[in-house]
Amino acid sequence: MGLNIVSIVGARPQFIKLAPLSKVLREEGFKETIVHTGQHYDDNMSDIFFKELEIPEPDYNLGIGSGSHGEQTGKMLIAIEEVLMKRKPDLVIVYGDTNSTLAGALASSKLHIKLAHVEAGLRSFNKMMPEEINRIVTDHLSDILFCPTETAVKNLEKEGITKGVYLVGDIMFDALMYFSRMSEEKSKILQNLKLNPKEYYLLTIHRAENTDNYDRLKNILLAIAQFRRKAVFPIHPRTRSRIKEFNLDKYLDNENILLIDPVGYLDMISLEKNAFAIFTDSGGVQKEAFWLRVPCITLRDETEWIETVKYGWNTLVGANIEKILEAERNIKEGDYVDFSDYYSAPKMKEVVIKEIS
Repeated sequence: MGLNIVSIVGARPQFIKLAPLSKVLREEGFKETIVHTGQHYDDNMSDIFFKELEIPEPDYNLGIGSGSHGEQTGKMLIAIEEVLMKRKPDLVIVYGDTNSTLAGALASSKLHIKLAHVEAGLRSFNKMMPEEINRIVTDHLSDILFCPTETAVKNLEKEGITKGVYLVGDIMFDALMYFSRMSEEKSKILQNLKLNPKEYYLLTIHRAENTDNYDRLKNILLAIAQFRRKAVFPIHPRTRSRIKEFNLDKYLDNENILLIDPVGYLDMISLEKNAFAIFTDSGGVQKEAFWLRVPCITLRDETEWIETVKYGWNTLVGANIEKILEAERNIKEGDYVDFSDYYSAPKMKEVVIKEIS
């Protein structure tokens, strides 16, 4: 087809979303340029994902790294603009709700390049979350809005956004189904950690609302110490840094916590699907737990994925010790949901062909 697309990613959830869509677009004949902002730059958070997910090496790695929200977004904006001026794409695709998403959206908009947002319309209605600001601004700048749920479509409609809105389902489902099969063949994480299926919990903590708040982080760790099962904790670099900064290291020295380095996607899928339950503040992990039919306890006060709560697979507990422990004592499976029509990438491909051909 010969049309040029630039895909902008920077964090591990975005690499996962990129994999299935990039594959179908390249098969259709689109010329894709992948820009990696460098927002996640540790090998365990970045390089391993490109290798495991069979994504082509990024054409540009901007190497922005960490920094305050303003500094990081500003540096990304400058660097992305240079790439877009050089490549002159027909379409820019951004994913999710990170600073990489926002910077890509701003750069495209300023250069009057058509913009598509994968995972449009999500709202937590909590503007204290940087991700919420990124979502809102990106959606209002986008020409093509790929919504994962009917709720997302309704959220956009309430904000006056109706043009270019497509309900396509969730791209992460495509990735999970494909790589789940690969995970069963290749992942040895349970054997390496000497874990038996359904005899442990999986724990992930990375959102600023928890990691940057002393009381919330301490409460979560105090609750985990009282769990009835061991919690496997692949610790995010920022979380590790905050625990040290807050002098909370002693709460990790507990037989209930198995602390490990961040893992690749195939190992993460294996840990998720074999867990008795998952405790997390990650949006992506909430969804994966839902699709894998594993009970999830979400360490936040709200969620963008209300369907997971509606069907009984997800319980919101915030960082309240009593609520966390009550949820841990009352873990149960939710309702059966048919996911047979959830595949999203082929639907997105048809929209892209329609919109920019």
